[in-house]
Amino acid sequence: MINSSFRLAIKDRLIRVAIIGCGRIGYKHLKSVIFHQDNLHLVAICDKDLDNLEKAKDFLENEFDQEDKINNISFYSNFDSLLEDNLKKKLNIDLVVLATPSGLHAMQTIKAAKNGMHVCTEKPMATKWSDGLLMVKECEDAGVNLFVVKQNRYNQTLQILKRQIQAKRFGKIFMISVNVFWQRPQSYYDKDKWRGTWELDGGALMNQASHYVDLIYWLNGSLESLSAESATLGRKIEVEDTLAMNMKWENGTLGTMAVTMLTYPENLEGSITILGEKGSVKLGGKAVNKFDYWKFDSESEDDHLVENSNYQTKSVYGFGHPIFYKDMIKKLKGEESSICTGYDGLKSLEIIIAAYRAAKTGEKVYFPLFKNSN
Repeated sequence: MINSSFRLAIKDRLIRVAIIGCGRIGYKHLKSVIFHQDNLHLVAICDKDLDNLEKAKDFLENEFDQEDKINNISFYSNFDSLLEDNLKKKLNIDLVVLATPSGLHAMQTIKAAKNGMHVCTEKPMATKWSDGLLMVKECEDAGVNLFVVKQNRYNQTLQILKRQIQAKRFGKIFMISVNVFWQRPQSYYDKDKWRGTWELDGGALMNQASHYVDLIYWLNGSLESLSAESATLGRKIEVEDTLAMNMKWENGTLGTMAVTMLTYPENLEGSITILGEKGSVKLGGKAVNKFDYWKFDSESEDDHLVENSNYQTKSVYGFGHPIFYKDMIKKLKGEESSICTGYDGLKSLEIIIAAYRAAKTGEKVYFPLFKNSN
């Protein structure tokens, strides 16, 4: 039975959070909760791997500024046990954060929604279109929010680029090129049985390049069509390690996206190049973290921000998670927010599925793929 109080704005108290999954991306969420500890209370962590749980506990003991905060966190190795304790009012969770394998997101989201919790899920929101739709429906029926992590949108470099498009500084945009040239060795896939599988993970496009797929429509709008080729060239996995696609947007822009996890010897580039009638920009670096080229036919105050917006990073995740959390907190408190919803997640999931369909059939695919895509 759903506790209707979870559906109301959370004011005058801390938002109670549970994080599910303590792998590499889980630490981005742990750090974000700690960063926002004036608004968030971490009440539970869950991971079926006991070693991961122990490492997360050690991490929190070193990070939290008050010992009582770690003592008030419950640790679980079973998600259903966490849900059961929440129903018994032992946890009273407001928000559950899913940093688990992508193929588990749908089942865990539905269970959390039925339990009265708001849900924040990592990318991609699901590996199947039907699962993504069901996640949105179940959260709406339960009266809870579904947030999908799209932290790259919040990076300062991308905020600046977005403003140029909104201000129409490019004029007509002729072409957009997206490159994700990263390295994932075989040892990365061998670390966990779910990695590199269709059911739980997805390939280079769905998993590693999912955030760049999101930027395709966030920056320039919906696609009209695409074609694609994919292959498994260098890794022993079910899914693709390399994919290339051609795209046409509804506004007439043409573009390409090239993704590979085989770059030698390390991550080389995560970039977006936009060519328009009045301007050209390449946002590059390993993770769209620096402007390699910036030319417009007119001046703007943003021109002076470009150099200072560049940042150094060894991580392809960027620094958008804490800002994403700030926006999510505003939404849960009932304030105005531009947070990414389940519908944003469906938009990028549709593009990914379309690319896989095009690669499999060898035919161009057109949008919308599904009647209820919009």
